Amino acid sequence: MIGVLAHNYCMRPYLLICLITLLLAACSTQPAPSSVAPTQVRGTSPSAPEPPQTASPTAEITPTIPTPTPSATFTPTQTPTPTRLACWSHPGDKVQGSLSTDLLRLPLEYTVLLPPCYHQSPERRYPVLYLIHGQNYNHDQWDRLGADEAADGLIASGEVTPFLIILPRDRSWAQPDEDNFGRVVAEELIPEIDAQYRTLAERRYRAVGGLSRGAGWAVHLGLSRWQLFGAIGGDSLPVFWGDTPHIRSWLDAIPGEAMPRIYLDIGENDRPSIMESAVWFENLLSEKGIPHEWHLYPGYHEEAYWESHVEEYLRWYADGWKVER
Repeated sequence: MIGVLAHNYCMRPYLLICLITLLLAACSTQPAPSSVAPTQVRGTSPSAPEPPQTASPTAEITPTIPTPTPSATFTPTQTPTPTRLACWSHPGDKVQGSLSTDLLRLPLEYTVLLPPCYHQSPERRYPVLYLIHGQNYNHDQWDRLGADEAADGLIASGEVTPFLIILPRDRSWAQPDEDNFGRVVAEELIPEIDAQYRTLAERRYRAVGGLSRGAGWAVHLGLSRWQLFGAIGGDSLPVFWGDTPHIRSWLDAIPGEAMPRIYLDIGENDRPSIMESAVWFENLLSEKGIPHEWHLYPGYHEEAYWESHVEEYLRWYADGWKVER
């Protein structure tokens, strides 16, 4: 274009004018400053260069700044009062009791294991678990096996609702029709406990369990007195031979919706006669379509076996009690 202009204009007589025109034409081809910016990379403005690609938005950088935040332990709605904190960390009290009755030659001795914070929560009521010892032992057996420590730990951690444990002593090794122990528990001890302690005096919040002979008592009481108990636990169960003719009729008499929860366990190396008895009862429950738990674990008919399962037993009983902590 510059060459064309030079040819057209420079043939005229006015050479000076031609040269001036030529220079002006050449200058007009250079890009003049413009307010329109050149194409920008990633849409940034020339006056505000884009941050490097590795830079994070401000919202993402903020967490790396050491800004103190309030601790959850200071939130009033999430933290118990100091009194509750202190009592939850301490074991519950152990109370010895004795019940005089005309049905037994000697008073019925028993131990009450109270949950942590029982005395600091006077408005609260609790489920109750009756645990019966085995033959040749007394009511300190469950205590020695760690039932109190296991319960305190589960309650303190909030894994189970607080509950009372009652440990009655059976002095006789006779069958139920010759031993009034079961009758005294049902007719006198339970009303005594409900009167003296803040219990939830309903069958759904009351359970009975035992080991060995105590398991036989648990099945006897839980089925023949089903109106009193919502759960039955039988650990290494020998059913009383005097009860075997009645077990079927007892089960048939319980309304379906009122059938107690039932838990059974036994060591695979238990005594043959006891294993046979436990299996007979479990088969009967299965035959009648009655829901229950049945566990065959490694072990023998001995305290080492029961002690290794104490926490499991307590968790099972507490699972049936949906009570606010």
